[in-house]
Amino acid sequence: MNRHSPDIIIIGAGPYGLAAAARLRQSGAEVRQLGAPMSFWERHMPKGMWLRSLWGASHIGGPASALSLDDFERTRDVPLTRPVPLSDFVAYGHAFRERASLDIDSRSVDRVERVDRGFRVVLDDGDTIVGPRVAVAAGIASFARRPAEFDSLPQELASHSSDHVHLEPFASRRVAVVGGGQSAFESAVLLSEAGADVELIMRAREVRWVGRATRKGVLGRLFFHRTDVGPALVSHLVARPSLLRRMPQRTQQEVMRRSLRPGASLWLRPRSDGVRVTTGRQVREAARKNGHLVLTLDDGAVREVDHVMLATGYRVDVRRYRFLSPGLLAGLRTADGYPLLDAGLQSSVPGLYFLGAPAAASFGPVVRFVSGTEFASDALARHVTGARRADVRAEEADRFTGRPAAERRSV
Repeated sequence: MNRHSPDIIIIGAGPYGLAAAARLRQSGAEVRQLGAPMSFWERHMPKGMWLRSLWGASHIGGPASALSLDDFERTRDVPLTRPVPLSDFVAYGHAFRERASLDIDSRSVDRVERVDRGFRVVLDDGDTIVGPRVAVAAGIASFARRPAEFDSLPQELASHSSDHVHLEPFASRRVAVVGGGQSAFESAVLLSEAGADVELIMRAREVRWVGRATRKGVLGRLFFHRTDVGPALVSHLVARPSLLRRMPQRTQQEVMRRSLRPGASLWLRPRSDGVRVTTGRQVREAARKNGHLVLTLDDGAVREVDHVMLATGYRVDVRRYRFLSPGLLAGLRTADGYPLLDAGLQSSVPGLYFLGAPAAASFGPVVRFVSGTEFASDALARHVTGARRADVRAEEADRFTGRPAAERRSV
């Protein structure tokens, strides 16, 4: 790398990318960051959505970061509502960027490839950046899960919930929403409020409404960690990813299962009266008919609708990041699509790091949520700046002894 190369290139500028860049700069690292800030939240979530996470679990980089939600609220003329509206959280992300003085290049990345002792990042306009490390904080848009029953259908008939920001075009149309989690219920409610005729079809036999026990006082703090991922007591283990990753695989899987059970926030229930809910059923076949869709359920029942919205979640598979070159992927150790990471979020490709949902197989469910940005940014900064200081000390020793740096690196 030439002496003007950054210490690390961050791909992505959502909550994880923002928190990591701010923490790395605070630690003295030179950072180059790429991507449109808060783009997933602005381009792949519907207007009118509210955050499921509680206030204390929605600080980018943690409550002691460059800008907490409390700090952001104090800058406004009116208080933020609870739950936090999507539009306010997006504004918070942009304010975080400004407070942290992050200089972000909004160009997208076309390709990342390995070069001698580092990486070459090729941008969409052909420009290139080289550096010794790359951190992928590119979010989950590439991982949208679309069940095979809908593969042959065009997007105008069957789309993923992440394809939509504005739901007004569905007014007066018959829409089936497939899924049983927060995204499915909130999409169904927002569609109904926009004037659509909505039915939600879910595999589970009953709706799981998720209430909120108090997080205040001694008992609240005893049962729930402020990161607020996972059920009572389990959340304290989830909030310690470095400990969780050393536990038996069976324990990790059980913690993941209990923490990520599908369910809908209780505050959606009063707004769901206009939504028909069919439980214990799956769509077995979807066929086009005169510009509409005919859905056949697993009990033989038939629904004719104008559109199907797939609120079927996301399945992590880093091979679906199109910018990762085949050469990089060939050297990347994965398990069921997740990269296997060390304590500093570094993959089996030295210098290549993953933040956010792709890190969940190594560190548990907290890194799938905004509250995990605190752990991830701290762990990455410790690893990168520690390695950086080691390089500086070695180079200083080389200069003192007259030993060429190239000779040192060949040992």
